[in-house]
Amino acid sequence: MLYITLLTLLAGLAIPLGAYIASIRFFTKERRENEFRHSVMAFGGGALLSAVALVLVPDGIRHLSIMMSSFCFIIGGLFFMFIDIQLSKTKTSASQLTAMLTDFIPESLALGATYSVSTGSAILLTILIALQNIPEGFNAYSELKSTSKYSRNKIISLFVVLALIGPILGILGFIWLVDFPDVVAGIMLFAAGGILYSVFQDIAPQVPLKYSHAPPIGAVLGFLLGVIGHMLTL
Repeated sequence: MLYITLLTLLAGLAIPLGAYIASIRFFTKERRENEFRHSVMAFGGGALLSAVALVLVPDGIRHLSIMMSSFCFIIGGLFFMFIDIQLSKTKTSASQLTAMLTDFIPESLALGATYSVSTGSAILLTILIALQNIPEGFNAYSELKSTSKYSRNKIISLFVVLALIGPILGILGFIWLVDFPDVVAGIMLFAAGGILYSVFQDIAPQVPLKYSHAPPIGAVLGFLLGVIGHMLTL
């Protein structure tokens, strides 16, 4: 229990760490600042895509039929479309935050279940989740700061609270869901569908930056991060 709590907490605290990095001004010129932020946004998008392609979908379809896998995946996309429609009606943008949580929640559940099988795989999965959460926290902070009236400290404090969800879900996965791989698989595929919708609806369109080719490379590097993490767990 203690090890699972520590692992999931470390993975979750990468979210406020990313938010803190986003709150620091790195460049004096606005163009360089925008280029850096768009590159990190693309990196986060690439990391999310790698989570879908290398973790959520492969682990999900392993335990479910084609029909059930397709159902969970489509329902996830439709559910996020519904959330996106409701947010647009209230003129609120939280696509980065939503995608980040959708990635973090099933991975925390999977981390708890994985620990009961292999300690080494759980540690490597923790590192991968943490590395993904830093750019995702960065992007979510930037989005909330530009679309809301929340202060810097309030947003970072909110992300610290969200990080505490990780240990709760990790313990839940270790105690209850380890004997129900079908349920974990369904949650993973649901999250994968939602993340894929968010990436192509909200995140990817914000990545291009006029007069700069650096942001798309961020997506390549972000996906590569996932590939490396996946290869380490094999």
